[in-house]
Amino acid sequence: MSPERPLISTNGPRIAIAHDYLTQLGGAEKTVLNMSKAFPDAPIYTMLYDPDATFPEFRDLDVRVPTINKVRALRKHHRAALPIFPLLAQSIFVDADVVVTSSSGWAHGFRTSGRKLVYCHSPARWLYQSEAYLGDNAGAVARMGLRATSGYLRAWDRKAASSGDLYLANSTQIKGRIADAYGIDAQVVFPPVSTVAADDVEPIAEVLDWLGPAADDKDGSFYLVVSRLLPYKNVDAIVRAFAGADRRLVVVGRGPQAHRLHAMKTDNVMMLSDLSDGALAWLYKNCKAIIAASYEDYGLTPLEAGVWGRPAVALRFGGFLDTIHEDVSGMYFEEPTAEAVGAAVDRFESMKFDADKVRNHVQQFSQEVFSERLHAAVGDLVARTG
Repeated sequence: MSPERPLISTNGPRIAIAHDYLTQLGGAEKTVLNMSKAFPDAPIYTMLYDPDATFPEFRDLDVRVPTINKVRALRKHHRAALPIFPLLAQSIFVDADVVVTSSSGWAHGFRTSGRKLVYCHSPARWLYQSEAYLGDNAGAVARMGLRATSGYLRAWDRKAASSGDLYLANSTQIKGRIADAYGIDAQVVFPPVSTVAADDVEPIAEVLDWLGPAADDKDGSFYLVVSRLLPYKNVDAIVRAFAGADRRLVVVGRGPQAHRLHAMKTDNVMMLSDLSDGALAWLYKNCKAIIAASYEDYGLTPLEAGVWGRPAVALRFGGFLDTIHEDVSGMYFEEPTAEAVGAAVDRFESMKFDADKVRNHVQQFSQEVFSERLHAAVGDLVARTG
């Protein structure tokens, strides 16, 4: 949009959506899809887009990328390109009256002459939680590289944050982190939980064969982990807790730790990736419980399991405190260790959870509520310009 053009068009505000990069399957990417449901005519601007690596629904949307997206290696190994991302983010200009920005570190730096609504999943982990981001197995080169560039990146990040007109946080945990990093008082707007119609649930033949006769257990014959395989997700602690046990575990996800987890797992643990929404819904519907040991900003997977009346066993931390009603929709353990996870599963199996109460708890995290909150925030920004 040129500087001379009125901020608000005669037909109402022109809305665009911005996101860091669409190169993976995760909660932030699901939130972008939900933003698109709230604003179906809004184009989506992002630094990198790999349609084969993220949710297929993006193929039907208007996704706009810079020319550098043609560099396949950058799409596949974006974490190695941290030092150049400020320049890439600043090169993107979004022509809209209001930009609804989904950011974990970069999209809040996209330029626009309109208003900028920043929906923050977390201030950049590599700057403010670098040890958790890198994990124990990060090499010396990675640590030295991040240390050498952190001053430059932090200065850029704080300047980008100051360009936001209104900040929203996806959880109480992130509200506090935004205040600590930027001195900004953000409103909390919970991301919605996605639903899949019962008719669209897709059984997974590989899992059924693996389970054998136990697959007919109406109370669930396996526990479930759905997570990106990154160090701070602590999936390795869960896999170790199930090592050699008489319980079954299905792990769904991909990421840098996939090879390591494959090497350590025992035969009672199955690892899957790149599932359709229907196949993932089948796992949620048929599991005993979802297990999560991650330092999570927002606890989405307990809600996705809760849609099907399945409870959660999760680390007492961060976003899970917003999304789990203790002893109603799930229970907690205190630290992300194999011993704590194993003890929690033992306790879980001595408890009873009411599937209807679990489903009722989830209803407050709906698409309708999320859309209403976003529209109200955009309306607030539009009113400020009037």
